Amino acid sequence: MASTSIKKKRRGLSLTKKRALAGWLFVLPFVIGILFIYGPILLDSLMYSFSTTQTINGRVVLTFAGFDNYVSIFNPSNPDKSFPVTLLDSTQDLILQIPAIVIFALFMAIILNQKMAGRTVFRAIFFLPVILCTGIIDSIDAQSAMLEAAGNVSGVIDTGAGEDTGIMSVMDLQSLLGNIKVGAGLVEYVVGLVNDIFDIVSRSGVQMLIFLSGLQSISPSIYESCQIEGASAWETFWKITLPMISPMILVNFIYTVIDAFTSADNRMMSFIGGNTSYFTRSEMAAMYWIYMLVVLAMIALVAVLMKAFVFYQRRD
Repeated sequence: MASTSIKKKRRGLSLTKKRALAGWLFVLPFVIGILFIYGPILLDSLMYSFSTTQTINGRVVLTFAGFDNYVSIFNPSNPDKSFPVTLLDSTQDLILQIPAIVIFALFMAIILNQKMAGRTVFRAIFFLPVILCTGIIDSIDAQSAMLEAAGNVSGVIDTGAGEDTGIMSVMDLQSLLGNIKVGAGLVEYVVGLVNDIFDIVSRSGVQMLIFLSGLQSISPSIYESCQIEGASAWETFWKITLPMISPMILVNFIYTVIDAFTSADNRMMSFIGGNTSYFTRSEMAAMYWIYMLVVLAMIALVAVLMKAFVFYQRRD
């Protein structure tokens, strides 16, 4: 009995607990930053949203105003500065774009996971837009004529009639499909994705790497067993690959929601930050908090919808 208790004490933490501890150590700097850096800023922003501001002797004095700021931004005096309309349009555009980004990243990850010459080079090429569209490089390249010329590929071409249109119009796609009965809503959705292809590619680099890590973690023996059993590639994908990488799909959906909703060139972010002369600080703080609640609601919705489809493989 004594030797058994000694062995149990020497065993220490299980593998699952060690991995959990390693995970907490990995995110510890982020948690510290949230609590001691971003936490006070968020608290000040919340106080601003429920207050009116006055500058007295160089100091900003807050006066509690209740929900007045929230009421005022939903009842604008200028229809062109309507926060609810902009919020609804921006959210609708992003909801349609987010699945396309995740699906494209999964599609490219499956292709780049195949054994082929130059696989590493192709991975770097698809991740390159993420580097170019990040931080100071983005601000420098935004002023270069070369980037403006490349930007026309993703967006606007001159038709010679004095108007700028996208790569494809609804009429072009309808004529391409011919007599196929396709709903107008689906046609507009596909046209929007085609015209936003540059944004979709540039925003899918991180998700593609996450999918690649998930695909490479699947044991090759599982695929060998499928081949022996005579399963087709389509059956293998739906019954093996997709369930095994379902946690990565959930992670990528959450990441894409946060990335899309908080991007600097997002319509809603540009609306709030570009109307500093029209809205007060308190009203902008209220708009940011409402927008954050919308983002949190989107993340919660994604988590609930994906919960029934996520498969976690235990390795004890």
